[in-house]
Amino acid sequence: MEKRLMPSPRETSILDTDELRAAFLVENLFAPGEICLIHTDLDRAIVGSAIPTSGPLTLATDDALKADFFCQRRELGILNLGATGTVTVDGTAHDLGSHDCLYIGRGSREITFTSVSGETPAVFYLVSYPAHATYPTAKATRADANRVELGSKDECNERTILQYIHENGIKSCQLVLGFTEFKPGSVWNTMPCHTHDRRSEVYCYFDVPAAHRVLHMMGEPQETRPLWVADRQVVLSPPWSIHCGCGTASYRFCWAMGGENQAFTDMDRVEIAELR
Repeated sequence: MEKRLMPSPRETSILDTDELRAAFLVENLFAPGEICLIHTDLDRAIVGSAIPTSGPLTLATDDALKADFFCQRRELGILNLGATGTVTVDGTAHDLGSHDCLYIGRGSREITFTSVSGETPAVFYLVSYPAHATYPTAKATRADANRVELGSKDECNERTILQYIHENGIKSCQLVLGFTEFKPGSVWNTMPCHTHDRRSEVYCYFDVPAAHRVLHMMGEPQETRPLWVADRQVVLSPPWSIHCGCGTASYRFCWAMGGENQAFTDMDRVEIAELR
């Protein structure tokens, strides 16, 4: 499991392009036939992937966790970005289609991943935070998600937010997770942008066409910095940083948060005219 220590705002302001990408962007998280994990000091979040091809993959613990098994003191959210697969938790199988979500509660011991087809595998995106309370493992499909319509065609940010793990959906200790997709002609996400001091956030961009990119903006509102992001790349977003993006073509992104507060509206809005 790779470990990432995040720069402060002062350090971030002097990073060049390569250093900025190395600190905040995860470029190669998804590898066929493997489980890949990255541990960050952003609220001790772990982001990862599991792409089972030739056989099942089992989620193991790591020395950095000082735990007997991965979810001994953690909860885990999973979003399937690929074809149909199965996540088995302590002997109970949960079939996940494309864009289905699974929450796994603290104390779950054995977690394995399989695909229906190794040639067109499931692509399980993983986000985990520490948990001090136990909630039951639960699955949600697109039909189960709480849908929030935001933005407008005139501002090119007309979008649908699908909330899975949240206050009024799947219950969790501190993890909040869902994904966003856009109406035709809209490309801006999370605009107007915001910060939220009481929780960090992780963005995973997916369904980005190979020849296109998303311009993700980060940094303090008066000291913004750009990251050009490709398909299935992940941005680690500290509480002090804005997080918004504009695609050169249609795309989706999974957002996940952890920290002191689960309220989706807990944010400090930044007006567009204030950005620098």
